Amino acid sequence: MGDLVQVETEEKEQKHSVLQGKYELGRVLGQGTFARVYHARNLQTGESVAMKVIPKEKLFKAGRSMVDQIKREISVMKSVKHPNIVELYEVMATKSKIYLAMELVRGGELFAKVKKGGRLDEDLARFYFSHLISAVDFCHSRGVYHRDLKLENLLLDDQGHLRITDFGLSTFLAERQDEEQMLHTSCGTPHYVAPEVVSRKAQGYQGSKADIWSCGVILFVLLAGYLPFHDDNLIRMYRKIYKGDFNCPPWFSSEASNLVTRMLDPNPCTRISIPQIKESAWYNINITSTAADPKPFPKLSHPDDEDEDDDEGKENGESSDKPFSVSKDKEEAAGKTLNAFHIISMSQGLDLSPLFDDKSREERQDMKFATAKPTSTVISRLKQVAAGKLKVLVKNKAKDGELLVKLRGQEDGRKGRLGIAARIYSVSPALQVVELNKDNGDTLEYNKFCDNYLRPALRDIVWTS
Repeated sequence: MGDLVQVETEEKEQKHSVLQGKYELGRVLGQGTFARVYHARNLQTGESVAMKVIPKEKLFKAGRSMVDQIKREISVMKSVKHPNIVELYEVMATKSKIYLAMELVRGGELFAKVKKGGRLDEDLARFYFSHLISAVDFCHSRGVYHRDLKLENLLLDDQGHLRITDFGLSTFLAERQDEEQMLHTSCGTPHYVAPEVVSRKAQGYQGSKADIWSCGVILFVLLAGYLPFHDDNLIRMYRKIYKGDFNCPPWFSSEASNLVTRMLDPNPCTRISIPQIKESAWYNINITSTAADPKPFPKLSHPDDEDEDDDEGKENGESSDKPFSVSKDKEEAAGKTLNAFHIISMSQGLDLSPLFDDKSREERQDMKFATAKPTSTVISRLKQVAAGKLKVLVKNKAKDGELLVKLRGQEDGRKGRLGIAARIYSVSPALQVVELNKDNGDTLEYNKFCDNYLRPALRDIVWTS
């Protein structure tokens, strides 16, 4: 690793240790297979950074390919400086570890926002998408192809602007040629990978075309709230990808459907290019933001941000347990009535959230049902369960027509006090939709409480056809 700055002394393995007399390491932000990311502070400037720590022993045990991957990631991140790409500040090394000091992005993953809040309205999706295309276009102009573009690798800064991260699977063709070089390494995430990468044809594939396909999948998810290609059987899913077998939902505008269809063209030769994307009708609808001059971003907020006992926001992709209000659909759902699409999206039988979630049904942290009983009956039943079992506090809050009931434990559990949020939406005087989520505390304790108390207590008021 000749391009790494060698640190003369090993840092102490303890919280708040000081690295090279320059960075004070703090709490852990996240952990992967080979690396751990810490919150760190530059003692000279006072600036907060994300410090990625990679043990050399794990790296070398993984083989030469993983060492080359880290080298490539460092080389790529040094070469791409763009407002919508997470910046690499500095690279250091000790005898046992490699340290990457990177820009600290505080807004979390775009994946978490969509997963919690559902599909986005087209204006907000266009805002994110324009940032994505701007950054990808810049990378391609420098001979860099990401090859693993997905929602989990798109972060949001504290102003809500998009940042691309994780260039571990990228490739860097330093010497640009008139005709783009063909790539042969099959890599990426199954749901987002292009058909020509899956097919592994001898002639290879173009990195730019593969990235555009992944951007098309991302745009589809932002607008639809679910993945365009999904199947429990991986082979069947790859067949769908290879054939471009998907359908745009009816709420897509004609311009959006046209753009997504051209991006998810299984033939890379006829697939739309980035210059054509920028000229498309949908991309240019009232678009006033650029990476250099972004328009104001609508705040992503939790309904109870004013509560003193709410958790702090998560940084550099660390997800939160709290649901965020992302889309207009969710904001409208907080009104006095819901339309058919809202009811469908909240229906247990048509819930599309498992497509984003590797967890089993028992591990998921939400419960939705419809009831013909009045709101007062639902609240009364919740109070009875709370008072009889957990001795929790019940707080009623009305916000934008949505009725929120909060059940909060008085005693600490494994991860603080158990909190449950119940949101009640009025479809009509004779039909209410209730959505319950874990608001705080341990997931196992929440699931146990739901199975033993909540579900039995609410069973007789749940509406069934």
